[in-house]
Amino acid sequence: MTASTPLTALALTCTLTPSPAESSTQLMVDQVLAALNERGVTGPSVRLVDLDIRPGVDKDMGEGDEWPAVREQMLAADILVVATPTWVGQMSSVANRVLERLDAELSEMDGEGRPLVFGKVALTTVVGNEDGAHKITADLFQGLGDAGFTVPAQGAVYWNGEAMTGTDFKDLDQTPEAVRSTIATMTTNAVHLASLLRGSPYPPA
Repeated sequence: MTASTPLTALALTCTLTPSPAESSTQLMVDQVLAALNERGVTGPSVRLVDLDIRPGVDKDMGEGDEWPAVREQMLAADILVVATPTWVGQMSSVANRVLERLDAELSEMDGEGRPLVFGKVALTTVVGNEDGAHKITADLFQGLGDAGFTVPAQGAVYWNGEAMTGTDFKDLDQTPEAVRSTIATMTTNAVHLASLLRGSPYPPA
């Protein structure tokens, strides 16, 4: 991969809603990927609840585990987007499992002793009609940073509906301006940072 090769992204959609049902988390992921595409970055989203992602902290938990294929896509991408809904004030169990599986990256090194994801950028999205987005974002940032990802300035976007109501992000007539502008900023910064890291990787310790 050279500096002139276009950047790529992978979004891990951690909704609890299986395909093909509508999902607020998926809707926000689609908007983030569209913004990245406007900046020359392409890549798919994977709805993890549709797959058999086994519990564990190894890169491969054995026969039937579908995380290794997802991991291959992650290692091939420059930007990782982790998207989760909010349930009882927490990230989804699927998002928690992503962090658990990323623990394996702590022992996966390149030829110079750096974690394989050191040159990759991470973004997060959170949606929900209850509070919790700030804590979820903080927990995701901590886990992704521990694994070796780099988070750009303002690298998260969230939407919280009014507490104790049934309105979801997907029910809105239009995306709020604050969400649109945040997506624009975070994706611009992510592309900038990913380009810098590709051209000038972190030095070995």
